[in-house]
Amino acid sequence: MKFTCERSVLLKEIAIAYEIISSKNPISILSNIYLNAEDDSLIIKATDIKVNFETKVPVTVTEPGSTTVIGEKFLGILNSIPEGDLEFEQNDTRITIKPVAKKIKFQLKSIASDKFPEFPVSDNAASFDLPVRDFKDMIIQTVFAVSDDETRYFMNGVFFEKQDDKLVMVATDGRRLAFISKNCNNVDDFTGIIIPPKILTIIMKRAGDEGSISISVTDKTIFVQFGYYQLSSVLIEGQFPNYKRVIPENQTNTIVINRLEMLDALRRVSILVEQKSRRVYLGISSEVMTVSSEESDIGDAKEEIPCKYDGPDISIALNYRYIEEPFKIMTEEEVSIRLTEPNRAITLMPLPEKDFFHVIMPMQLD
Repeated sequence: MKFTCERSVLLKEIAIAYEIISSKNPISILSNIYLNAEDDSLIIKATDIKVNFETKVPVTVTEPGSTTVIGEKFLGILNSIPEGDLEFEQNDTRITIKPVAKKIKFQLKSIASDKFPEFPVSDNAASFDLPVRDFKDMIIQTVFAVSDDETRYFMNGVFFEKQDDKLVMVATDGRRLAFISKNCNNVDDFTGIIIPPKILTIIMKRAGDEGSISISVTDKTIFVQFGYYQLSSVLIEGQFPNYKRVIPENQTNTIVINRLEMLDALRRVSILVEQKSRRVYLGISSEVMTVSSEESDIGDAKEEIPCKYDGPDISIALNYRYIEEPFKIMTEEEVSIRLTEPNRAITLMPLPEKDFFHVIMPMQLD
């Protein structure tokens, strides 16, 4: 195998491939990145067995062939080499990497490509397209709320289903819930699935904002394609909680606040918050919200910010991360907080209302 390519183009794709790799054992094929040069293209693959990644970049192929190289070292070499064209040549079990215009040469041990795992294929799977911007928006509004409690593995991913004429994504860790829906056309019904966050995070970071994304679903696997990228992931098995029972109805009190003012207040008062509980207090009265915290034997913090509210005085306690994270990913100027009683769930919604909301369970006040 011998080919020439531009360093910056290759570096971008190898960096993405390296995100997939879970094994750092240099003698494991799972620590390697697959390279196949043919027809003036380089196919790049990486896997951790559960998540699979494939893309291709333009190269000038002198001699077609395939091999695998240690991902960590390959990425390090590409990062260290100056910008410009690079030449790659494989001889037996070594691949030589050198810039065309510099007297630099690396030799890296390779493992035969036939040792690399075969990727699953999406033959006969239910498939549909939707705007990539919509799918990324769904990921952004939910993936942060996934549970990291491995004993409740069925909440370690994002639930994705078709509901009437909408696609719905939901994530929860038992104390908060993130929900978003998007209109869909020409999407066949499919059984709801639980998607691991790893593949969703890669899509969120790497997909552009234009064009469409193709999604195929089988009983055990999701396949995603956009541009030159092809990703697949094993799904999480199990029964996702009945999230509809958690969504509050007929909340009687609504508080409207400026999103950035609330974020700034949370950032300041969280300096003096108990690290175990992460509890902050919200005192709500007509036109004023008090955001406060207290750290035992160290100190306390309090800040007042304006709000729009016409109702009885209310005091609630919340995990500050649970309220801070939705506020960070929203982009609207104002946010409404809806609630009925201090010990019942609150709902965060952007103003004007959109297709998503966040539900948070309060903490004990004392």
